[in-house]
Amino acid sequence: MGDREADQILVEQAQAGDKQAFGLLVTKYQRRLARLISRMVRDPVEVEDIVQDSFIRAYRALPGFRNDSAFYTWLYRIGVNTAKNWLVTHGRRAQLTRSMDDEEAPGQDDVESTQTSETPERLLMTKEIGETVNAAVERLPEELRTAITLREIEGMSYEEIAQVMDCPIGTVRSRIFRARDAIAAKLKPLLDTASDKRW
Repeated sequence: MGDREADQILVEQAQAGDKQAFGLLVTKYQRRLARLISRMVRDPVEVEDIVQDSFIRAYRALPGFRNDSAFYTWLYRIGVNTAKNWLVTHGRRAQLTRSMDDEEAPGQDDVESTQTSETPERLLMTKEIGETVNAAVERLPEELRTAITLREIEGMSYEEIAQVMDCPIGTVRSRIFRARDAIAAKLKPLLDTASDKRW
């Protein structure tokens, strides 16, 4: 049974009044949702409150969930909207706080095992590239930053991102392209790439 099917069973049980089933969904997605929201809001305490508020909103809206999309896509959309509302209410701009090479990123163990034999110069260059990418992402407009985060950090498909961001797939593709282009422009001096190539 896949994730989506397992979630569907838990959703149906929660819709029938089983609070424990919803609790399992909270346990499953709490950290992932917090990681996403922490890319928009700096304060960890506020992130925790926004995550909690997102789950409360999801629980209240659960009777209307029709399984047209994956549960986590629907939940992420609620989380993103809750974070945006918080930012508007508090007159703040979304911020990026964690590095793009987050310790929970997929395949991180593989990267660490290959870095053991690297020279200090290569490690310094890797660190500089990481810092440059993070700074470039932080300066992106909110919609570009959210799109690239959902794609590169959360590993969502274009279709899922379109659902989370409530926009057409073409808009998602455009936002991700523009985000990658902006990041690439900052990386070019470090990587010494030709001007007609992105990477």
